[in-house]
This record gives sequence, C-alpha cells and structure tokens, in this order.
Amino acid sequence: MAEEILLNEIIIGYRNLIAERYQYKILKEKYDFPETINEEVVEDIKAYFLTYVYPDLEKRAELNEAFSTLDDFIKHPEKLLNLVLPSLKLIFTHGKHLPKIFNAGLKAMKSFRGATKFENAIVQKAKQENSKPPFTTKKINKLIQLLPYSELEEFMKNTETFFNIIYDKELVEKIKEIISFLISKMKSKPKVFSIKEIKGLSLALETISKGEEMLNKLTLKDQEILIGFVLQIEKDHLQAIFKTH
Repeated sequence: MAEEILLNEIIIGYRNLIAERYQYKILKEKYDFPETINEEVVEDIKAYFLTYVYPDLEKRAELNEAFSTLDDFIKHPEKLLNLVLPSLKLIFTHGKHLPKIFNAGLKAMKSFRGATKFENAIVQKAKQENSKPPFTTKKINKLIQLLPYSELEEFMKNTETFFNIIYDKELVEKIKEIISFLISKMKSKPKVFSIKEIKGLSLALETISKGEEMLNKLTLKDQEILIGFVLQIEKDHLQAIFKTH
C-alpha cells in the first residue's frame, strides 16, 4: 500500500481518537474539573487540536508545503536568524534577549510539528506490521503501543513545551512580533524567499495566535488548570494503552 494512502488513513483514525478522547461528559466523570472548565472549554481544546495540530485531509494537502518549509527552518534556523539579527528595531526592543526569544519561537514551531512526526511514526509501524485500514481506535492504540517509549516521551514533551509557551503571554507576544517581522522581511525579498516559505511561517504564527486566543477566554488560573488537565489526559491515555494491550 502506498505510504500516502496509509498516512491519510492513519490521519483519519488518529483524528477520531482525539475526538473520542475529548468528550466532556466522559472526562467530567474521570477528572475533577472545576465549574469553569465546562463543555464549551473542552470543545474549544478539541477543535483547536483538530483544526491546527491534526488538521483534516483537505487542510493537510493545502498545508503540506508549508509544513515542509517549516521543518526546513527548524533544521536550519540560521536562515531566519540572519534576517532577525540585523534589525535595529528588534535589538533595541529586546536587546540581549532577542536570541532567546527567537529560540523560544523555534521551539514552539518544533513542538507543534511534533504531532505530525508522531503520526509518521505510527505510519512506519503500520508498514512494519502490515496493518491495513480502516484504522479503528483500537488499531491505532495497538500501533502506538508498539512504538519505542522514547518516541512517546518526546511526543509528550513537545505537547507540554508548546502549551507552556502559549501560556506565557509576555513571551508569546514577543514570538509573534518576531515571526511577523520575519514574514514582512521575507515578503520584501521575493527573489530570496518563496511563497511556500512565507506560508510556513504564517502557519506557525496562526497556530500560536489561535492557541493564545483559545486560552485568553479563561482566567490565568483556569488556563493553568486546563493545560494541566490536557497534559494529564494525554499521559493517562498513553498509560492506558500500555495497561490494556
């Protein structure tokens, strides 16, 4: 079976898994949610995952080039750093903290891309096991259980890093400022930077901005509680897989 078909089927299966995992009524029975973490909040986090972190096939096809350019920037950060460092405005605003903010932005992008890396690991495992679609929740869980534990740990670390960054309001505003600056600079150099590369950074900016927007509906205390629950839900899910298979 072609790898692309396999990936598409696993994307569908994994999205179903997310939709099942974030059902308010089930989670409310399992976790001690305060009244402020209501059904609307849980629906928001589920929608965010399914729209920006694990987009559907149609959106995925549209974003594939943006994803690949984003991966290239993560592997070769000097391409972006060389645009940032000569900026007197950014240096004046952020001074010696500029490289640190830039690195936090790269870390956010890398964390966000960790989700797709995890899906690809499931695809490779499906190929090894000669596993065929349709990929039910049970089948996806079985494939996850076969992955090296180090990959699961990396996935969890990426999830935690991403949410911790978008929770830090001051840092996220600085990251957004730098990414916006980079997009503007790249647009002014069309012979050097392609539309695909601009789209990659625009995607990162949108993902970070929408995550912040989702959290901003809550008080700082409830944001912290929600992130804690999300990380716990993800950890508990992985632990449950290893106990039940």
